[in-house]
Amino acid sequence: MSTATTRATPAPAGSVGTARTRVEGRDKVTGAARYAGEVPFADLAHGWLVLSTVARGRILSIDSGAALALPGVLTVLHHGNAPRVDVDFVGLLGTRPDPTCALFQHDRVPHMGWPVALVVAETSEQAREAAETLVVQYEKEDHDVAFSAAHPDAYAMDGVMPAVTGKGDLDAEIAASATVVDAEYTTPEEHHNPMEPHAATARWDDGRLEVVDSNQGAGWVQGELAKLFQMDPSAVRVRSEHVGGGFGSKGVRAHQVAAVMAATALQRPVRVVLTRRQMFTLIGYRSPTVQQVRLGADADGRLRALEHRSLSVTSTVHEFVEPAAGVARAMYDADAHHTANRVVRLDVPTPTWMRAPGEAPGSFALESALDELAEGCGIDPVELRLRNEPDRGPVSGLPFASHNLRACFQEGARRFGWAERDPRPGLRREGRWLLGTGTAAASFPAGAAPSTAVATAEPDGSFTVRIAAADIGTGARTALTQVAADALAVPPDRVRVRIGDSDFGPAMIAGGSMGTRSWAWAVTAAAEELRERLALGSDIPAEGITVRSDTSAAVGALARKERHAYGAQFAEVAVDVTTGEVRVRRMLGVFAAGRIVNPLTARSQLTGGMIWGISMALHEESVRDPATGGHVGADLAGYHVATHADVPLVEADWVDDPDPDDPVGIKGIGEIGIVGAAAAIANAVWHATGVRHRHLPIRPDRVLAAGTGAPRA
Repeated sequence: MSTATTRATPAPAGSVGTARTRVEGRDKVTGAARYAGEVPFADLAHGWLVLSTVARGRILSIDSGAALALPGVLTVLHHGNAPRVDVDFVGLLGTRPDPTCALFQHDRVPHMGWPVALVVAETSEQAREAAETLVVQYEKEDHDVAFSAAHPDAYAMDGVMPAVTGKGDLDAEIAASATVVDAEYTTPEEHHNPMEPHAATARWDDGRLEVVDSNQGAGWVQGELAKLFQMDPSAVRVRSEHVGGGFGSKGVRAHQVAAVMAATALQRPVRVVLTRRQMFTLIGYRSPTVQQVRLGADADGRLRALEHRSLSVTSTVHEFVEPAAGVARAMYDADAHHTANRVVRLDVPTPTWMRAPGEAPGSFALESALDELAEGCGIDPVELRLRNEPDRGPVSGLPFASHNLRACFQEGARRFGWAERDPRPGLRREGRWLLGTGTAAASFPAGAAPSTAVATAEPDGSFTVRIAAADIGTGARTALTQVAADALAVPPDRVRVRIGDSDFGPAMIAGGSMGTRSWAWAVTAAAEELRERLALGSDIPAEGITVRSDTSAAVGALARKERHAYGAQFAEVAVDVTTGEVRVRRMLGVFAAGRIVNPLTARSQLTGGMIWGISMALHEESVRDPATGGHVGADLAGYHVATHADVPLVEADWVDDPDPDDPVGIKGIGEIGIVGAAAAIANAVWHATGVRHRHLPIRPDRVLAAGTGAPRA
């Protein structure tokens, strides 16, 4: 066996904290990077999902004869002939599969767009043509898709947090308050719409299931598929090297299960790719919310009472709660502090995680109410928030690991020119445009989850790191390269990071702003141990020297604390008094989000979240037709998102805020950028017009209907 000796020599300078272009950037812009729907397979067949055209009922019959007679059609799978799955199978972690993925197991239709069949053909075009000829007869039943605060069947639901928390006497504290705000805020149904559609290819390879997929966690998908098909997880391999966006939607979905079923039935590779319209139905969405916020403050603006109640939608298939009231549990304290998350079951698809779940819609309501309270108290909105900073977790009572919201507001106010702001609304005008500025606070949990990583010293002096991470466009692959380089004390160009393969071992998904932090912890542990071994002068055999890490014990040993990233959002808007159009002129976000690994990609993440906040405040809204139970305009022509013409000067920066309990100092930045952004814009619209808008989006027709409190020109 040939051997070589190498040592980890110090890099010229630390890589973490320096701006670096993406290590896979050239491959992406030249087309060398292949996404899930582009990876070639021999003898590949293509599946096309057929979705229900009724919102509730059951399938009476499926006539597949005409479809099967068409050229290239291989099979039509439906509830009468599809492989069986087990939603009651308990996996290694004691959990059951998501029942929304139990395709073709019964004749029930729980919502419009439920998968009723899969047509498989030699080409995608043949499969689509055949799918359009499939004749499905239904027994239609009355459906309920009407969401409102008055729905009689609402109930409290635990999710990632308890449904209800409370302390103190709300009514007594409200009665004793000098200023009270009691208002309802609503947010609409919103959709992820990543640029890359969801796609999966399944095949059997020598008795082992392999799935090439676009997802936010290869191990996550591996585990769910193993449970559904009652397999040992080691018999399933999921690869997901490049992902074109996810935002919470790219977990375990119908198309992966359908691809596995078809590959099993045909014993050849099968690919299923969703259309944009199908993505509105099959990948989850952000539930609409109705939120009631009640605040009471003394004459100095200090909160005596805080109540935040949220109602969201769940489906009849699987429970999911949008925990919008949860943001109040970390942001502000009061003598009486009550929060509640409730849901109502409707005949709709199941909602899911969407960027900053809970915090994004919850911060709109809470931070709008705080602005109303500041107006009522006659106190500057920034000062009011700082007066109500808690010294411990308002609900948990735990100490904060760090709490740098004040630094964010101080730096943001200085850079934005907040001191020159006249607090009176409706005074600034440029022709037909009324101008206003607004602000809001932001917070998002900073967690970590156990992960494993493998680091190998290669004979040629390079290093390979393997971890089942997912880079969904965030730059995680580049950040992990920098983290590994520093831990090994070598330049980044000597490190190669491989991700997106369940065979690399368990690792946290790309979600909850926990991905890079969790992965970096595991990578650091493996790299540091490898560096210590190399320092002993070990010879490196041809296969290299490999070290595996597992952070389960280290993460489990973390002391219980309130761990959050924070931010201060500032926005300036112009409102056209003749058309009702709202234009954001500039935004600034200053964040305390741990140690920033790569300023280049971090700034993109933060500004991307803020731009999504513009979309949330002014554009995004999905509407259901009560007659059919389906969406109106389920495409990017009818569902408006912010585009280049809508995006003004958007700046994001940060204050020094390393996490003392993290080996790299990371907190997480994936979601904090959108939190509070919509509220800052809504508060700026009030400052411009003198009229509060408590219902998103702030459309021109709503602006015109509400009018302005500003004096006429």
